[in-house]
Amino acid sequence: MHNVWLIAKREYFERIRTKSFLLMTIAIPLLMGGGILGGAMVGHKTQSNSHIAVVSTDLQMATDLQNELEHGKHTKMVVDIISPPGADTRKVLDGELADKQLDGYLWITPASNSHVRPRFLWTPKSRADIVTRGAISEALRTVMTTETLTHQGMDKSDVQLLMKPVELDSSQAGKNDDSESAFFSAYVLFFLMYFVIMLYGMNVARSIIEEKTSRIFEVLLATIRPEEMMAGKVIGVGSVGLTQVGIWLLTAILLTSTSLVAQATGSNFHVPLTAMQIVFFVVFFLLGYLLYSSIAAALGAMTNSEQELQQLNMFLVMPLALCMFSLSFVIPNPDGAAATAISFIPFCTPLIMYMRISMGHPSWLQIGASILLMIATIYAVLWLASRIYRVGILMYGKKPNLPEILRWLKYS
Repeated sequence: MHNVWLIAKREYFERIRTKSFLLMTIAIPLLMGGGILGGAMVGHKTQSNSHIAVVSTDLQMATDLQNELEHGKHTKMVVDIISPPGADTRKVLDGELADKQLDGYLWITPASNSHVRPRFLWTPKSRADIVTRGAISEALRTVMTTETLTHQGMDKSDVQLLMKPVELDSSQAGKNDDSESAFFSAYVLFFLMYFVIMLYGMNVARSIIEEKTSRIFEVLLATIRPEEMMAGKVIGVGSVGLTQVGIWLLTAILLTSTSLVAQATGSNFHVPLTAMQIVFFVVFFLLGYLLYSSIAAALGAMTNSEQELQQLNMFLVMPLALCMFSLSFVIPNPDGAAATAISFIPFCTPLIMYMRISMGHPSWLQIGASILLMIATIYAVLWLASRIYRVGILMYGKKPNLPEILRWLKYS
């Protein structure tokens, strides 16, 4: 165990002192924070602030439309009403549009009878203003529905009550009320785990290739067993990953637990991180890292260069890619049969089960069974990897084929 500790300590301090570690540790939180703040600001600012004119002979409809556009949830527009229009109204409005005093005007032609809808002619300053066009379309839909119900005999207060947005109560014990923010946080942590497992798993393989090409192994193997060397590398590189992830998580918690985002964007945007998400993130990160780094160590022992490693890294990429593709089944229905089945595939369990825990309601029996299955799989992969590692680290100049790898397992 002392030798394992020495190897792990060497790997850890050698990597955290590199410029790439410092750069990634600082850059990722900055990118995450910038993405969160930028997305929140864009979402908050993506509303129409245009100045338009509404021309109609129906003063009531024009007034209702003005109220909807000026005081709507996603619009803060300035609306002028022209009712009724004069003979030169269109010419005057075209002149104001050309002088950039208006962003557009809406000309409403009344219907000839009750079974025909009014005609709406929108003349914008710029055809690219999709936000304003969408806001007007939504407001007109609301006003037309309200007027139709009113004309059919419904009281105006009843119509307003009927047209109010329906709020879905998603509050449950231990669950966050903001489902969109909870989904976003789970999605971010999913991709963080994906990239970290991929990055540091490959780092184990690269570390083995570096020492293998420099022939340091011959000296080390005089005093250290191959299993101890592999364990030390896995623990050391994994500790570097945990250090980096810990810094990123701490940054994310500080950003999301305070009102910094809301103050910077002027919105109620927040990305909650629950204690359960953090705990299971650490648990499944460790399990996923141990599984994939063991495979990476075996790949590193079988290869002699970075080029050969790139040809075999599909054994790491394919299971992770399967996790990515399976999100289309997991996100819509995290407790469905397909999501449950994929979450019990050991190579997909760390990512998919974590996503199910964050978004769904898997039973504690399923969570416990998935963790036990992961531990058994890790033990089996470590057993195979250590035997490949024991022989492969001393093999140079030849990329082994499958029969030769099977002989390695037999000899070791």
